[in-house]
Order: sequence, then C-alpha cells, then structure tokens
Amino acid sequence: MSTVVPSWLWAVFVGVVIIALILDFVVLRKQGDHDVSVKEAINWSLVWVALSVGFMGLLWWAVRDGTGSTELANTKALEFITGYLIEKSLAVDNIFVFLMIFTYFAVPSAYQKRVLMLGIIGAIVLRTVMILVGGWLIAQFHWVLYLFGAFLLITGVKMWWAAGQEPDLESNPALKLLRKVLPVSKDFHGERFFTIENGKRVATPMLLVIALVGMTDVIFAVDSIPAIFAITSDPFIVLSSNIFAILGLRAMYFLLAAMASKFHLLSYGLAVVLVFIGGKMMLIDVIKIPVLLSLGVVIGILALTMWLSVRTAPRLSESAQEPPALR
Repeated sequence: MSTVVPSWLWAVFVGVVIIALILDFVVLRKQGDHDVSVKEAINWSLVWVALSVGFMGLLWWAVRDGTGSTELANTKALEFITGYLIEKSLAVDNIFVFLMIFTYFAVPSAYQKRVLMLGIIGAIVLRTVMILVGGWLIAQFHWVLYLFGAFLLITGVKMWWAAGQEPDLESNPALKLLRKVLPVSKDFHGERFFTIENGKRVATPMLLVIALVGMTDVIFAVDSIPAIFAITSDPFIVLSSNIFAILGLRAMYFLLAAMASKFHLLSYGLAVVLVFIGGKMMLIDVIKIPVLLSLGVVIGILALTMWLSVRTAPRLSESAQEPPALR
C-alpha cells in the first residue's frame, strides 16, 4: 500500500502520540487514586476530540501542500474523520465490556484509570502490528477484502442477536484458565498485581482484570481493523485514525459509564454499522460508495440509535421518584 502523506507527517504523528501518552501518564500520576467525575471525563473527551480534529486539519494541509490538489486533500480528510468516527463508535462496545469486567470484579473506580491506561498502550501496539499485517495482506491478496467484509457481516449479525443480553463473565473460558494457572487473592491490594499471602506470592484481582482487558482489546481489534480498510487503503489514514480514536478511550469510558443506561440500544446501531461496512467492502469492486456518503450513513445510524435510546430509556417507577418523606 502507498500513501500521499509526506514522511515528515509520519514523524509528527508518532511524536504527538508519544507526547499525548506521556502527558496522560503525568496527569494520572499527579492526580493519584481518585474518582473521575463526569465533568472531568467530558473535559478530557473534548481535549482528545479537539486534538484529533486539529490533526485532521494538519493532514489536510500536508496533502494539499504536497500534491497541490485540494480535492485529494478533502478526500483524505474525509477518510480520516470517517475512520475515526467508525473506530470511536466501535470502541463504545469495547467500553461496555470494560464496564462489565470492572463491575464483575468490583474494581474501585479510583483504580480503573491505571487499568485503562495500560489497556490503551497495549491496544496501540497491537493495532499497529495488525494494521501493518492487514495492509500487507490486502496489498498482496486483493481477495482478502472479501474475507474482511464477510467477517464484518457475520460479526454485525451476531452483535445484533447478542444485543440486550447480559454477558456471563463467570463462564468465560479465559477467566477460568487464568484462575487455574494463577492463585488469586480475594481482595485488592491497591494497584499491585501481586501480593504475599501465607508466605506465598499470589496474583491480585487487578492482574486478572488487566489480562481480561488485554484479551478484549485483541477481540475488538479483530472486529474494528477490517472496518477501517473498507474506507481507505492508505496506511497512514488507517493507522492514525485508529490510534487517535483509542487515545481518548479512558476519558470516554468514564463518560459512558455514567450514561450507559441512556444508550441501551447502541449495540444494535453498532451492529447495523458493521453490516453496512461489511457489505461496502464486499461490493468494493462493483459499487464505489463515496466516503462522504459512508460518513453520512454512519452518523445517521448512530444518531438515530442514540435518539431512540433516549426516547425509550427505562424510567424510574413512580415510587422511586417520590421524595423520601412521602414513602
């Protein structure tokens, strides 16, 4: 695969990601263990979105300056924002699984930040490798696109049928295997992964949480990376849009965790998005769907799903709404 992006923009991209992670770590260490408020989550989410939009502007300028084509620059910017939106949307489902894991293990909210930060770093490394491998496969074997498309179609259908069902983490084979391999303490010991009990070194529940979050990253990377290849084959767009979507994952988690009940239909919308992208990929040599149209469809599906979620959100019973003095 080839890209029209100048080499210096690759260096800028890597530099921005490294600086962003370092700053995130510095803020995390400075704040220490504390509960993340909705206001703080909103502020950080806005920071990450603004950073992504700013980078898209730099991308547009670099392509425009390097090629002299405004039309090509517009196309690359649209590909970036569409890929970013798709990856950000699919990350929502990832976040709901994180929420389930944290709830199951009763992870104190003050400790969840470190888990998410380590998960983000692992996801960046993993997705970079998978994108490079996937890009090479597509460049060598065009028919791989059809496999990716079929996989996304099947995944979308499975996600639709699984939406609304409560996952059973207790029967998760990965969790059972981890418990067999590692002796685990009953309680958390701060953010430590290991502790000493009865003179023996044992793992803490925090280590199991980190392991499950890492496995979740692998599963969702397999789903989301083929989706971005349906939008563009430009390796820079694929990688940068994916990584920028991941960078804001920690802030988005705490924001959505507080709003999860309001978007209970979102999984259905994500399933439809996957089916649409899978179909687009399978028809890539028959029908060329413009990037702008793809962006509009994705935004429309997500907006409709969120609107329906708010309209049909479960309401508190009248007794639950009564003031304590009236009960």
